[in-house]
Amino acid sequence: MSKKAIWALMLAILMPMTGYFMVKYYSKDAVQMPRKYFVPDSVIVKEKNGKTSTDTIWHKIKNIQLINQFGKKVSLYDLHGKVLVIDFFFSRCPSICPRLTMSMKRLQNSFVKNDSIVHFISISIDPEHDSVPQLRKFADHYNVNHDTWWFATGDKKEIYDFALNELKASVADTNVDTAFIHTQNFFLVDSNHIVRGYYDGFDTVQQEKLVRDIPLLMLERDKKAPSLFRDFIPLLPVIFIGIGIIFIMAIIFTKKKIKEG
Repeated sequence: MSKKAIWALMLAILMPMTGYFMVKYYSKDAVQMPRKYFVPDSVIVKEKNGKTSTDTIWHKIKNIQLINQFGKKVSLYDLHGKVLVIDFFFSRCPSICPRLTMSMKRLQNSFVKNDSIVHFISISIDPEHDSVPQLRKFADHYNVNHDTWWFATGDKKEIYDFALNELKASVADTNVDTAFIHTQNFFLVDSNHIVRGYYDGFDTVQQEKLVRDIPLLMLERDKKAPSLFRDFIPLLPVIFIGIGIIFIMAIIFTKKKIKEG
């Protein structure tokens, strides 16, 4: 075999292999997905070959029942396949609530063209005073899109239990008063109802991160149901080696035919 043929063969094998490993290395941590919060338990899964592995079970928030600004009974699980952004407010609030609502309004405006992926929910922490007409009046004041944003009321005990035990509001904001949950955080929940982040409603940097994290969650795939492309990647080295072998055989047969001719 000539030197040219040897170099061509080496390039044919090494270039695809190098490309594969470079893509694998640099793309490994290219996208940082929002982390998952709160592990209530882990289960032991027995595999077919007799080995055992642990499967993490993440805390899923409960399906709280609420009443929205139109007097309609709603629940979180009604929003199938959507990412949720939740905050807490009360309409008589003279301090952070108006600013927090303006921040949420800017978030809603960011998803005007693809509003089907996310739903915003503002839950009143003062349900005794925040009647349905009052919620509607408050929402109209900020000219919100009612189709993708609920202003909701409900049972006070259930709301506080949801905030503290499901969303862990006191973990997100250690200064929060558990007797009157007045926090400026937005809570991000994925379509599987798992908490994926807390974001300060007054911090523009965190707000920008929230805008980026929402579509990322929609692109996220269940690891138990990987894509065809992901399954195909581990086979690439074998495919490249096979191509190299075919290339070598082609050179050998070509040389043989030349000699015979």
